Amino acid sequence: MNAGPAVRREEKQTMQRFYEVMFIVRPDVAEEDLDKLIAGLEQTITNGGGKLRSTEKLGRRKLAYMVRKFNDGNYVLLTVDADGVLIAELERRLRVSEPVIKFITVRMDEEEKRLAKVRAIRATKKKLSAIPPAPAPVPVEAAETAPAPAAAAPVAVAETATPASA
Repeated sequence: MNAGPAVRREEKQTMQRFYEVMFIVRPDVAEEDLDKLIAGLEQTITNGGGKLRSTEKLGRRKLAYMVRKFNDGNYVLLTVDADGVLIAELERRLRVSEPVIKFITVRMDEEEKRLAKVRAIRATKKKLSAIPPAPAPVPVEAAETAPAPAAAAPVAVAETATPASA
């Protein structure tokens, strides 16, 4: 009976998903050391069977709050196709790496699926700006029928005026 779950685990491990891994490196790290750190993470991804889509150095930015006594840091964004085991290993390496002060991993395939669902719902709904201006003819018709009640209104005023003057 244990063979069934083991097979399922193997299937899950080979499933490639799309992730974004952003991490912040201490500001006092030299550019060469940063490149060496990124190369090591890229090597981990490729050796683990993942595919690196892109690497972006976003540069030095001010942090929203102090992290490990630093007010700013160098941001790096990796976009990766990998399985969960490889991402766990990548996060472990980021956690034990001295220059990395903060990191986050986001599974983007679920996010893309959610956004596609929202787009599909919005596509089925009609936009108010796309509907032809049907209310514009309605006031014109109301203006044509308005004189009849307006004629009745002065009569009502005359009736109320007559008892007041008597």
